[in-house]
Amino acid sequence: MGDVIHALPAAASLKHSLPGSMVDWAIEERWLPLLEGNPYIDRAVPIDRKTFRGIRRAWSDLRSAPYDLAVDFQGLIKSALIAAIARPERIFGFDRTRERPAAWFYSRRVRPQTAHVVDQNLELVAAAGVSNPLRQFPLPEGRLEGSLPEGPFVLANPLAGWGAKQWPLEHYTALGAMLKSDLGLTLVLNAPKKISLPDIVPHVSGIPGLIYATRRAAAVVGLDSGPLHLAAALGKPGVGIYGPTDPARNGPYGNTIAVLRAPGAVTTYRRLRETGADMRSISPEMVFQALREKLAQSRAGERP
Repeated sequence: MGDVIHALPAAASLKHSLPGSMVDWAIEERWLPLLEGNPYIDRAVPIDRKTFRGIRRAWSDLRSAPYDLAVDFQGLIKSALIAAIARPERIFGFDRTRERPAAWFYSRRVRPQTAHVVDQNLELVAAAGVSNPLRQFPLPEGRLEGSLPEGPFVLANPLAGWGAKQWPLEHYTALGAMLKSDLGLTLVLNAPKKISLPDIVPHVSGIPGLIYATRRAAAVVGLDSGPLHLAAALGKPGVGIYGPTDPARNGPYGNTIAVLRAPGAVTTYRRLRETGADMRSISPEMVFQALREKLAQSRAGERP
C-alpha cells in the first residue's frame, strides 16, 4: 500500500509532462481501490499471481499495447519481470534495487540524490522525460464501512508489514485513556480484523473504509505502514512511531505528521517478528504530547 501511495505523484507527473501519453499501472488486485477515479491513470492492469487464470489475464493485458517505456518503482524481481513482459522499448529503474536481480531487466538505471522515496520516484520519472513534476496524491473519497463515532476521533492503525515495526498493543489503551480524559477524543483502532482493547473503538474495514475514516479523523497515529502514508498524503495531522526503518526515506511525506523514534535506533529492514526495544521505548505519554501539539498546530492553521 505504501509503495502505491509513494508512486502517485510520479505517475501523475508522467501523464502531466508527456502530453497525449497513455499511462497504465500494473497493480496487485487488492490495491486497486487506491487508483479509483485517478485522473492521471488511463488503465489499471490488475495482477493476480495466485491463479493461472489471473496470470494469463495479466499477461494478455500487458501484451495488448505497444509500450514506449516502463518505470519500475518497486525494484523487486516481480515488478521488474512485469515490466519486461509488457515489452517496452525502455525500462527505467533504480541502480540500487530492493532485490538485486531486478536491475538486470533495466535499460536505464537511475541513482537518486534525494532521501525520501516519493522524491526518489520523481527523480526516476525525470530520467524518463518528466520536466514538470507534480507533488499530488489523487486519492479517492472512500466510503463508510462499519461504524465510526459521531464525534471527533483519533484514528490509529496498529499493524505493519512485520512485527518489529509495531507498537505494543497495550500502549494504545493508555493512549486512548489520555485522549478521552484530556482532549475529549475517542481513539479508533482500524484493522482488517477486530482488535478488542479497553476504552478503544474497533473499526474493521477494507481500503475504501480506511480512506473514509482517515479523511474523517481529527488526527492519526501510525507506524511505518500504508495507513500512515495514506494519512500523510491526505495532509492529516498526527504522529508516526518509528523503530527499525529510516524515517528520512520511509517517513510520512510532508510536515503534518510528527515522527517519534528512539535516539540511537538501529536502522534495519530485516523482517523480524518481535517488537523491539526501540519501539517499546516510545511511551504513550510521548505520543500523546506530540499528538496534542500537532492538533494545536492544525487548529491554529484552520483559523481565519
